[in-house]
Amino acid sequence: MDDHEIQLNQRPSQPQQQQKDHGTTAMDQEIQLNQQQGEDHGATAPAPAPAPPQDDEQQGNQAAAVTVHGGGETGERHHRSKLTLLPLVFLIYFEVAGGPYGAEQAVSAVGPLFALLGFLFFPFVWGVPVSLVTAELAAALPGNGGFVIWADRAFGPLAGSLLGTWKYLSCVINIAAFPPLVADYLGRVAPSVAVPGSRARTGTVLGMSVFLSFLNLGGLSIVGWGAVALGFVSLAPFVLMTAMAAPRTRPRRWAARVQGRKRDWRLFFNTLFWNLNYWDSASTMAGEVERPERTFPRALAVAVVLIAVSYLLPLMAAIGATDAAPDAWENGYLADAAGIIGGQWLKYWTEAGAVLSSVGLFEAQLSSGAFQLLGMAELGLLPSIFACRAPGSATPWVAIAASSVVSLAVSFLGFDDVVATANLLYSLGTLLEFAAFLWLRVRENTSLKRPYRIPLPLPALTAMCLVPSAFLAYVIAVAGWRVSAVAATLTALGVGWHGAMRVCRSRKWLRFNTAVTTNHHLQLQDVHPPAGRV
Repeated sequence: MDDHEIQLNQRPSQPQQQQKDHGTTAMDQEIQLNQQQGEDHGATAPAPAPAPPQDDEQQGNQAAAVTVHGGGETGERHHRSKLTLLPLVFLIYFEVAGGPYGAEQAVSAVGPLFALLGFLFFPFVWGVPVSLVTAELAAALPGNGGFVIWADRAFGPLAGSLLGTWKYLSCVINIAAFPPLVADYLGRVAPSVAVPGSRARTGTVLGMSVFLSFLNLGGLSIVGWGAVALGFVSLAPFVLMTAMAAPRTRPRRWAARVQGRKRDWRLFFNTLFWNLNYWDSASTMAGEVERPERTFPRALAVAVVLIAVSYLLPLMAAIGATDAAPDAWENGYLADAAGIIGGQWLKYWTEAGAVLSSVGLFEAQLSSGAFQLLGMAELGLLPSIFACRAPGSATPWVAIAASSVVSLAVSFLGFDDVVATANLLYSLGTLLEFAAFLWLRVRENTSLKRPYRIPLPLPALTAMCLVPSAFLAYVIAVAGWRVSAVAATLTALGVGWHGAMRVCRSRKWLRFNTAVTTNHHLQLQDVHPPAGRV
């Protein structure tokens, strides 16, 4: 057991207890600031009382904690540029959907009727429970890292690290799908870009990944308002297409059947899931949100409705106003349908909207992945270098660079394997997330302040989580041996990574924010002392 864990399993000494009573850690200061902004918006947080004398190691660790949360000018700028409601709505929109692009394969797999029913019910059956869990815990624990903080608080650092591994790998694998999707759309205008392995395609994927990664360094506020602009521009052609299709829509086309083959339910559910997951990803940026206890529940409620409508209405219009057989519904067909309904100008606008939507998806998910790494570094699960912020913009530039490199490496893999692997890893992480939510309701039902609380008793909450959990179990069951083997390998690597970080921390090979981690977990012990820390 390393020195860090020995500290966690002991009761706090008198100096540590004094520090707990008269001062707060950097993480707690940020959480308290986020919770108090609704009552004292715009006020400056009071400075903590002087702490007892510290040795050199304690001072170094506290300096690391100040660096993590942005002291001085950078920290002040960071707190002045919080995300407000509208940017958060569109960041969630791009985390989850980004428009109906990519939904075509659902129609091809099972036919129009089941595809429409899927996009009608799934945002509510799946999205609402995950959104409610996210709203409650993001408001109660509004720090960067989101679901990693929840699992760490519920089950300890191994659970937090493993959940972080699953969700982070799912995120960067998902990011990797967007540059090739852009290349597919551009290939409809420049055919050389569509040729697998061609220099034009490789250059497009590489250039887009690098360019968008640099854009993300501009700051989360810029990314948020950029998402608002991209959302309006990319949704506009579908609004026009839906309006123009109304007079020529034939409802009987919505019930057309797949001819000559069986329905591909596995492809359908994977497509549905890939288009409508990641509702909880914005929680990793909770420390960057203004008044998260109010903003998160509202933003998630608006996003659920916006996403459901943005899929359902364009699909109803394209299916009802064109005679295409289900087999013709491959990626990019919505642009062809727009051309049939409104003319070539609408087709080109829709294709341009697909490119802009992929930009929004890339930027939003890169931000959430980077802030997840920042949050894990603040918890001491990763080296403190991942919490370094760029001057001025306060973006976690090391985390952004690392995420960009990983996603770029994955972007040259097959699209179907990318989607299936991302879905499986996300499913594993979300099952652990539901367990953490329910356990925190049992263990800290009254001790954890919840500014927003789902108004249901524990049995009803359990039933609410079981419905999406059954779907997650199905996604895991139908993943296939190759995808399951990849996920198992990545999980083993994640456990090994956690062990390696323990060794590096105990032997001081790398710098960790142990002051933040130790004080945070000691305070949790005062409520419910854990049996042991892994």
